[in-house]
Amino acid sequence: MTTPPEGFLFDVAAPPTPVERLLLLADQYVQHNDMLDRLLRAHPPSEPNAHAASAQRLASATRTALKAVTDVRLFRSLDLSDAVVRLEQLAFLSSASADQQLPMARTLTALAPEAAMGCANTLAYEIRRRGGTAAGDGPEHTLTAAHHTALWEIACGNVVVTSSLGRQTVHYRDERVLLGTLRALETKGLAERVPESAPAAYVGGPLQDRVRLTPAGTTALATAISSPPTRRVPGTTPAPAPTAAKTAARSR
Repeated sequence: MTTPPEGFLFDVAAPPTPVERLLLLADQYVQHNDMLDRLLRAHPPSEPNAHAASAQRLASATRTALKAVTDVRLFRSLDLSDAVVRLEQLAFLSSASADQQLPMARTLTALAPEAAMGCANTLAYEIRRRGGTAAGDGPEHTLTAAHHTALWEIACGNVVVTSSLGRQTVHYRDERVLLGTLRALETKGLAERVPESAPAAYVGGPLQDRVRLTPAGTTALATAISSPPTRRVPGTTPAPAPTAAKTAARSR
């Protein structure tokens, strides 16, 4: 929290850092895609343009995140340039999806959460490489490798929970997330479940509980990503640390 100016009665929350903003953007895309999946499976079928307003809000949020990234004014590396282009593509695809029917609209934003997370990883690396910080103020959380992996998978929209006969099961996609790990994150206030917000695992099945990051979880992950040693994110290639020869060449 920031210190409020004299005369203010309440603390004013600091705005999210650019890396945190990208993590929040990924979460917005996860929620949007979950909504589209529910609409696609609704009976009777939902209005064909029910998603348009959400898509336009996403396009606007993506452009805001893009501006936050460019406002950092880092020396433009090839990886950071690619991240900027990727965000421009996401803004275009989100805007275009508002004019499409539901199946195509869902396709256009299908990869958006992981794309936003990849951009966050690249930006965090570039900021840290220049001695900056990728996260705002917040309580320190000691994360194990399992916690780190789980937070990343949650942010990408890859984790849901189902309940059957009194037993809870965690479903993940890329990296394994154990129920015990999820409960530990919930205890720390870093993750939460949103009941019946994710699509069913099969046609006619019950809705699943989406697992999402809390605000504290967003800050904790922003603090952790790209810290040495750099975490290899599936589908992305983090920029390598400069060698001594490259560093010497730049200083000339």
